[in-house]
Amino acid sequence: MNTQLLDKPAQDSKKRLASLIQEGQKISTLHLEKMTVKGYEQVIKVTDKKNQLSGIIAIHDSTLGPALGGIRIQPYTTFDEALEDVLRLAKGMTYKSAIAEVGFGGGKGVIIADPKKPKPPEMLLAFGAAVEKLGGAYICAEDAGCTTEDVTIVRRATKYVVGLPSKKSSGDPAPFTAWGTFRGIQSAIKKLYGTDSLEGRKVAVQGLGNVGSRLIEHLFWAGADLIISEPDLQKTQFLAAKYGAKVLPIDQILKAECDVLAPCALGGIINDQTIPQFRCRAIAGSTNNQLLRDSHANLLRDRGILYAPDFVINAGGLLNVAVELEDAGYTPNPSRYKVHHIYDTLLAIYEIAEKNRESTHTAAMALADYRIKYGIGKRVIPPTFHHSSDI
Repeated sequence: MNTQLLDKPAQDSKKRLASLIQEGQKISTLHLEKMTVKGYEQVIKVTDKKNQLSGIIAIHDSTLGPALGGIRIQPYTTFDEALEDVLRLAKGMTYKSAIAEVGFGGGKGVIIADPKKPKPPEMLLAFGAAVEKLGGAYICAEDAGCTTEDVTIVRRATKYVVGLPSKKSSGDPAPFTAWGTFRGIQSAIKKLYGTDSLEGRKVAVQGLGNVGSRLIEHLFWAGADLIISEPDLQKTQFLAAKYGAKVLPIDQILKAECDVLAPCALGGIINDQTIPQFRCRAIAGSTNNQLLRDSHANLLRDRGILYAPDFVINAGGLLNVAVELEDAGYTPNPSRYKVHHIYDTLLAIYEIAEKNRESTHTAAMALADYRIKYGIGKRVIPPTFHHSSDI
């Protein structure tokens, strides 16, 4: 068999990418347009018609340090839909970073494209060129629809990238996000029942992506009774058999009777329509922006449903990638320690909320606002980008 013929598409792709890089990453067709959005430091519309790029970079607040946040690639139906998503995500990153005390601000990038289809390297390079033009004001990473391989291509156009699959970078943040979410679920069980044992507790997990699939493994070994749902039916059936889980259709998972509902898909799932349908004691999952509106946290409280604020429980990935930007370089041990203690942070927030007779979301937001106002955790040493240029 002629293996050279089989390898030719991959070789051509590498030559094509190398040619693009040798051109100096000068994307002459790239256009950056500043948009004025109240409450945000910078919002930039990024377009490059030649290289099939349509995206947005939003920087919410950099009081505590440069904005850090992932690149989300989704087939948004309209530009306004993409804008709403990136604004919500960037703001969420501000509060996530403040609570985590990592010395970064909040930012996010979105690319309007279908992540299930091949992503042209020119498109990713063009986005990287846009990040580079911001001069470090925004540091990007992978997110939903964007893989570590994708950000490796983005890295060819800018050094302001974290979470790369290289020795000096931190790699895929999903394992750390999953462990932090697991610890957050334990904190909810502790608050509800006085013990954090998950033995025999029913946990319903919505979404079995990079984080959700890892989360159910942790939950299984902790003794939880699993209820799962995921659009990919083949994947769902495989994981259900592996972990002895009950499967529910995707339109029924939010109505599951359980101790903890763990949303691990896309945001906005806590809203006027879903809140009356919840039959859980707590909501604790990895999804960003679970609340469609901040006021929905009050409705959860009125129903007696304990809520683990998403920007606290899902900070594991952020805590991990932040370590690689420290002067000493990346090692997973500090990340493990910090992610493990998401449990303690959440227990403290539950107590503050109870004492002040407010929602846990309000308590967490107030704590983050206090840290931002008084510069608690503010970065004093610029981030160091240790990853080599030959990725």
